[in-house]
Amino acid sequence: MRSAEDSVAGVQVPQGAGGGFSAATAMETAAAYNQAVGAVHPGQASDTAAMHGITVTQTAVPGGRIVTESVAGRVVGQYSVADPPPPVEEDATKITIGEALEATARAGGGRPIDRADAEAIRAAEMSAHGADVAMPGGLGDQARAAARSNAQATRDGDKIKLGDVLSDATAKLPGDKAARTEDATRAVQAETFNDAEARAKAGGVGAALTTAARLNEDNDLSDT
Repeated sequence: MRSAEDSVAGVQVPQGAGGGFSAATAMETAAAYNQAVGAVHPGQASDTAAMHGITVTQTAVPGGRIVTESVAGRVVGQYSVADPPPPVEEDATKITIGEALEATARAGGGRPIDRADAEAIRAAEMSAHGADVAMPGGLGDQARAAARSNAQATRDGDKIKLGDVLSDATAKLPGDKAARTEDATRAVQAETFNDAEARAKAGGVGAALTTAARLNEDNDLSDT
């Protein structure tokens, strides 16, 4: 399904267009979970897709397009993708939420995701695109699925790591903006509330956003 999406211009990362999420994203998350719990093995697949085909089509509508994804003639995903808004001039000196998440991946990318990480990522995602709800199939949902999978995995080598979810976070987010104190506070609160010891992790999402917000505010002061 991911290969089929990549063959259609503009569908590679539909969450970036602000209109919905691909079947491939949900299928990849489900596949990672099933593999972690031993329900399937690497390389295992059904013959349905090979025999009957996977298709991704798009239909132009005012303000965007409708993308339909099918396996063996059955629709498995359909969503709207809005036309991108006019580009906005960004201050390149500011650290964005997406960049802070990528910094987390670099600093502690080898650590398995747990529930506290997942909720902090979810909070950061909501702050990045200015919403009170997470985007279905987005980073937050992927992180939650990874945390659930890790809770049942018996070997560390089978667990999904922070770097698996947060690498290229900027490209995966439906929107992004400069990190601010309120964004960092939101992530830290989500992280501590879901941590067994009620504290934020060193090198975690909350810490990365806190550092980014402080640097951005220091930059603002130096400009005045």
